[in-house]
Amino acid sequence: MPFQITINGTSHSVDADGDTPLLWVLRDVLGMTGTKFGCGMALCGACTVHLDDTAVRSCITTIDSIGDSRITTIEAVGMTPAGKKIQDAWLAHEVPQCGYCQSGQIMSASALLAGKPKPTDADIDEAMSGNICRCGTYVRIREAIKQAAQSGG
Repeated sequence: MPFQITINGTSHSVDADGDTPLLWVLRDVLGMTGTKFGCGMALCGACTVHLDDTAVRSCITTIDSIGDSRITTIEAVGMTPAGKKIQDAWLAHEVPQCGYCQSGQIMSASALLAGKPKPTDADIDEAMSGNICRCGTYVRIREAIKQAAQSGG
């Protein structure tokens, strides 16, 4: 069945079953491989994207549930003010180690900053819970989020 979806400001017509996870539409149908597959059960956060500026797990978000919502992926989050701040801070703190989880981490952190420009430690904990980093870069992730929140502009 054809679905019309808006990803990163561009409208796409995709032919997929309604119960197809958004993750597979992004990766397999549209060739957008920045969003990663981790667990397929919304437990690890690697597949995080924004649906109308809210962080969601694309591995369990079906294509028929999207409707007119706007989807933002890691490929375009740097064009948003919060996403740009997070990406700059990620580089400044050398957050990535293996890098596999980073797109999901950045998407969750960007959604946090867009909604709460000055998050508390509790806000950071809540927003980032469920984003797993097997390399254990959690201290650098927290430092980067705090730097991005303190940066101007």
